[in-house]
Amino acid sequence: MKQTIALKLETTAEQFHALLETMEAFNAGCDDVAGFAFQKHTANKIALQPFVYAHLREAFKLSSQMAIRCISKACEAYKRDKNLQPTFHPHGAMVYDERMMRLTDAGHVSLLTLCGRILVPMRYGAYQAARVAMQKGQADLILKGGVFYLYICIDMPSAPPVESKGFLGIDLGIVEIASDSEGNQYSGDAVKRVRKNVKEHRRQLQRKQTNSAKKRLRKTSARQSRFVRDVNHCISKQLVATALRLQKALALEDLSGIRERAGTVSRQMRWLLGNWSFYQLAQFLSYKAEAVGLRVVFVDPRNTSRTCPECGYCDKGNRKSQSCFRCLQCGFEANADFVGSRNIEARAELSDRLLSSAAATG
Repeated sequence: MKQTIALKLETTAEQFHALLETMEAFNAGCDDVAGFAFQKHTANKIALQPFVYAHLREAFKLSSQMAIRCISKACEAYKRDKNLQPTFHPHGAMVYDERMMRLTDAGHVSLLTLCGRILVPMRYGAYQAARVAMQKGQADLILKGGVFYLYICIDMPSAPPVESKGFLGIDLGIVEIASDSEGNQYSGDAVKRVRKNVKEHRRQLQRKQTNSAKKRLRKTSARQSRFVRDVNHCISKQLVATALRLQKALALEDLSGIRERAGTVSRQMRWLLGNWSFYQLAQFLSYKAEAVGLRVVFVDPRNTSRTCPECGYCDKGNRKSQSCFRCLQCGFEANADFVGSRNIEARAELSDRLLSSAAATG
């Protein structure tokens, strides 16, 4: 199982300058390669290398391996949309592979720069310390808030699969971040209060349009991002613990493309949908579940909050309000998020039975 962990680099002034100079030269080289790739209409790094390799070595003073990584990064960016020429920020992430970087047992990392190799001490907590020896493959050097971080990829051993007894359905919502089919809700008044306060604070800053207001707005955005990430970690940890205790697999809504589909709803609803990273929460759930051997399945979310889990009747009128569900046919009444989680659980179980039947019949 692949994971990424961040290691803080405690650089001296000379080391910081060396890394900054190397990063700027690397990204300038990426810009150059991207322009050539766009001109030739090719994202094949093998085909581009004879044309740009010598230029990168001479013009930007990159080492041989830096030039190779530079070509690879530019080609990967160009592949995403060949109608546009990609551009790279001078302080964008720089790719380091095993030929350019080496971790030592003493908590240091040897990094290649334009002036040669430097040995930089790293600072990290107990969580990273238990995993840093599992480093494998490439790493990203990132400059954030005037501090360099090394994001390394680690290869974690996967836990043996757990014999699951059904599914724990999870409904992701705009008021309660998550609700499961056992009747638990994961959000709380504190999260709602912070979201409301941040929204009002951002609105006030956006009205001013001064340089200081824009600076504070950037800080607020970064703080909100950290808050969302922390809450998503906490919620995903609780959900995985509940599923493990019940010996159940996890069933989630497939919310890919939700922002595009939200264009037909009100502005307030679009803000609520875009104000939380549900994709991030799903990613956290997936890797935490894999770490303990639980399965995660994704199901179609359409009409999960409008379908009665008791009789199967589906109608828009079943949803009386954001939180209230009352079936027009059988009269079943419950919280709408709980209803959604039960329907997700049922769809996952049906999908599992169909797959098992198809596998048995070949």
